[in-house]
Amino acid sequence: MIDPNDLAACREMIRTGSLSFHAASKLLPAAVRDPALALYAFCRVADDAVDEAVGSGHAEDAEVKARAVLSLRDRLELVYAGRPRNAPADRAFAQVVEEFDMPRALPEALLEGLAWDAVGKTYDTLSGVFDYSARVAAAVGAMMCVLMRVREADALARACDLGLAMQLTNIARDVGEDARSGRVYLPRDWMEAEGLSPEAFLANPVACDRIRRVTARLLAEADRLYQRSEAGVTALPLACRPGIYAARYIYAGIGGEVARHGYDSVSWRAHTGKAQKLGWLLLSATRAAASPFGPALAQLHAAPEPEVAFLVSAAARSRAHRGRSEALLSVLAQLEAQDRLLSRQRLGNRSRAV
Repeated sequence: MIDPNDLAACREMIRTGSLSFHAASKLLPAAVRDPALALYAFCRVADDAVDEAVGSGHAEDAEVKARAVLSLRDRLELVYAGRPRNAPADRAFAQVVEEFDMPRALPEALLEGLAWDAVGKTYDTLSGVFDYSARVAAAVGAMMCVLMRVREADALARACDLGLAMQLTNIARDVGEDARSGRVYLPRDWMEAEGLSPEAFLANPVACDRIRRVTARLLAEADRLYQRSEAGVTALPLACRPGIYAARYIYAGIGGEVARHGYDSVSWRAHTGKAQKLGWLLLSATRAAASPFGPALAQLHAAPEPEVAFLVSAAARSRAHRGRSEALLSVLAQLEAQDRLLSRQRLGNRSRAV
């Protein structure tokens, strides 16, 4: 079992770093909530390590981002070797990996998404945004199913729908914040169809009607996925359903706040209050209590989005596949080459200065 001190550290990390998940997790049974806290803490540490390196766009930032991802690769290797780094999140996640036979492809999908951030990958289409969201969010949804000991493909597909929807909501909420950090996650072809150059928007991020329409369109996609994800909740253990409904409503509520402010997430960042969260928690408990008596939804059996099919396949296997994917190896090799080049450039600049 997870050491109580490590679990307390993970809980504090989530309490201050992921308010929405912290609220939703209160409705999960302890047997799922505790390993979920360890999972989210490890993911939070990973995400923060890369995000904190995003700043002015100078070479030093790129070097720090590359090293943060490569360090995470090494930490994940140690976790799966049963020798985690001496840190609460690493030790706790190692216990989760062992107890639940967590398929390595799932956390490595998250690693690949963070590597894409580090190399500055951009997304021309909605499918590209889905590819990214599959890695940084839907992979977490699949891992949550594993923690609930649910490995049925249909339930996993709907969990991935929820992860995609939540990430699209995050992107819609953070349009301005991302732009000021030099990043655009909106589909570039949608922006161009509105006559808005992504480069021009980055140079001068303002809440014009064009960017509002793109944001509204992305939230409409999120709403479609939230609706379809609900069919999967009834495939989960009854005790887990309130927490998953809560995640669905709390994150969708963030999108609702963006909509109420005219889809302006450039000059204002949406947030929800304690009273709203309490209302969604009560609604979630009510829906979960009624769920055994409702009809089964045909959407449960809908095919997964193509971009998440690899996650469903990996999580549904009875035995975890231990090898790294070619795509992950490729982007990590790219990061290592980038890191070496930036290090040589930095040393060369120092030599010339001397």
